[in-house]
Amino acid sequence: MGKTVVIDPITRLEGHGKIAIFLDDDGNVINAYLQVPELRGFEKFLVGRPAEDAPQITSRICGVCPTAHHMAATKALDDLYGVEPPRPAKKIRELVYNMFMLEDHALHFYILGGPDFIVGPKAPKSERNVFGVLKKVGSEVGLKVIKTRKALRDMITLIAGKVIHPVFGLPGGIAKPINEDVRKKLLVVANDALEFALFTYKLFKEVVLSNKEYLDLILSDTYTHRTYYMGLVDDANKVNFYDGKLRVVDPKGREFTKFDVHDYLDHIAEHVEPWTYVRFSYLRKVGWRGFVDGEDSGIFSVAPLARLNAADGMATPHAQEAYEEMYSTVGSKPVHHTLAMHWARVIEMIYAAERIKELAEDPEITDPNVRVIPEKPRGVGIGVVEAPRGVLIHHYETDSKGIITKANLLVATQHNSARISLSVSKAAKNLIKGGVVDDGILNMIEMAFRAYDPCHACATHYMPGTLNLPIYIYDKDGKLIKVIRK
Repeated sequence: MGKTVVIDPITRLEGHGKIAIFLDDDGNVINAYLQVPELRGFEKFLVGRPAEDAPQITSRICGVCPTAHHMAATKALDDLYGVEPPRPAKKIRELVYNMFMLEDHALHFYILGGPDFIVGPKAPKSERNVFGVLKKVGSEVGLKVIKTRKALRDMITLIAGKVIHPVFGLPGGIAKPINEDVRKKLLVVANDALEFALFTYKLFKEVVLSNKEYLDLILSDTYTHRTYYMGLVDDANKVNFYDGKLRVVDPKGREFTKFDVHDYLDHIAEHVEPWTYVRFSYLRKVGWRGFVDGEDSGIFSVAPLARLNAADGMATPHAQEAYEEMYSTVGSKPVHHTLAMHWARVIEMIYAAERIKELAEDPEITDPNVRVIPEKPRGVGIGVVEAPRGVLIHHYETDSKGIITKANLLVATQHNSARISLSVSKAAKNLIKGGVVDDGILNMIEMAFRAYDPCHACATHYMPGTLNLPIYIYDKDGKLIKVIRK
């Protein structure tokens, strides 16, 4: 066995983790592992609490995507109590949710993922950050990003009570209606948001797609995996973040299955490895075949690129135009290139902005009828939304008084975790040859996971009796001296 290269901590993501790369005696990669050592126990925290507390408790899982958990939990409560929210309430929920999706995608594009493709994957480490991005695109762009995200977050606060931990979602509707004055403010924000999203797409084409070196990197085998893809779609199989059915396409783009979230256990299973706290989702009807891709592997992906691959198009005109442009440029559908995730993310920014504008222009959102009061819980409630990082499912079971007895959270990053493992391993194998490793190569390996915009705080789970992540102790010279296992 040769040496081990460790990237610890990995950077520009939500949560914690490290990558361990094992080299043979010739300096080539045997394998690489993304390990997530942090732990969140929210499925246990929920037990014994009133179901109505779930939207507030679960939004504390993550400070980056609290709205996703809040909304999935709220929809699960609708289902638990068997209540259908009034149309104005559903529209306001979707409005808030699209504002959240847009500002979250902007965060990743400009700050987390942006340094890799705007500054450059092998740029000096000191420049691969938001300051390097601003230096490349201009400080006025930075001001535009800050201004737009602030405006969106201010509107979320106005409507949802808080931006970090929303308080407006209730079983059967929302906490309060919005008036015409709020709608007028929304229209201004919506128009500015659409202009910002279209500007971001123009910037992406000018800075990234016009750069042959980077376009070749996107399309390279190093960042390519043929997997299944899953996403939420509406009745016309168009992308929808808030509601719909879950559609899965195979590596050739053919519909594999389409199902209601209540049937998710018939389609999604979970695999556990001893070296990480993240569980690995896979398609139950295909089965777990290990960390391999192809039609015989049950590994699937979620997140922006997966949503576009699983859908037949976008539900708004500018987003549809960008959608068609991506697939015509690549020349195939589905697109299997991991780095195209950034491309898809910008297309979704356009969709979110257009949908915000459509909803802001709808006078029905000022209707004061925003809640149906729930009565008796039915024992089980399941809700689904598209988090920025992909499909998010909340499943609660309660007693007759509505006290949670069991909770299951299937989070986007755990759906992506097997494909992320493939991505990290393949990038390491393709980029490290003969033991030659530098900072630029290590960053390009990190790019393999960063494109998914993973949230490891959301994805980690505790299963009693399986806390078997080993602890490795090294001396001051980097020599492994002890391994502690439970």
